[in-house]
Amino acid sequence: MNLLLFSRSELGSDGLLSVDDGRLQHLLEVHGKEVGDTVRIGEINGRMGHGKVLSINTEVAVLEPTLDQLPPAKLPLILVLALPRPKMLRRILRAVAEFGVAELHLINSLRVEKSFWQTPVLDPDTIREYLLQGLEQSRDTVLPPVSCHRRFKPFVEDLLPDLVRGRQSLLAHPGNYPPCPRSTDSGTLLVVGPEGGFIPYEVAKLEAAGCKTVSLGPRILRVENAVTSLLGRLL
Repeated sequence: MNLLLFSRSELGSDGLLSVDDGRLQHLLEVHGKEVGDTVRIGEINGRMGHGKVLSINTEVAVLEPTLDQLPPAKLPLILVLALPRPKMLRRILRAVAEFGVAELHLINSLRVEKSFWQTPVLDPDTIREYLLQGLEQSRDTVLPPVSCHRRFKPFVEDLLPDLVRGRQSLLAHPGNYPPCPRSTDSGTLLVVGPEGGFIPYEVAKLEAAGCKTVSLGPRILRVENAVTSLLGRLL
């Protein structure tokens, strides 16, 4: 935990922050904080700064917050991702928050198993939990919005054209395609398919919506590795 995150509702009427959950254990067992020490803190979707430890024991820690810093800027990138298997989705959600992706859209594909849409990981509270873990790691406070689209064609025909407009739009797909560009300051939309890739019909629909198909090379990567590799190139 590189940043202790809290919500505004946790502040008392005196403006102090009390923590008595896993964050307290981390302060005690990992950071070894004592009275008078400071810890990096951030208000969820708000500013960052430090909290002075006014009191701490095995039951509760009371911090005096000073929030005088803005969170880091988001990567100007929208990620459109075919829904991966639940275990992989957990890791990708953390990575999305760590890299500072601006938005995440989870979409359907013929090669996405129907059971994936029933996973508890898609519960909004669970998504939030994994995103917060990523924010804590990377010292950010702003949660990226996550949208789920269970029907491929309506998303590509009705929503994707507006997302593509004014952005560099890339479809990462295995094959003999131009290499994915490196580092860009312009707004980017990145589409990543499921295990095995999109079927030809889906590729054609994505290209018709304005996406340029690119490749990471001859190797076939797991989705989570492809996502992190692509984000690393575009940072």
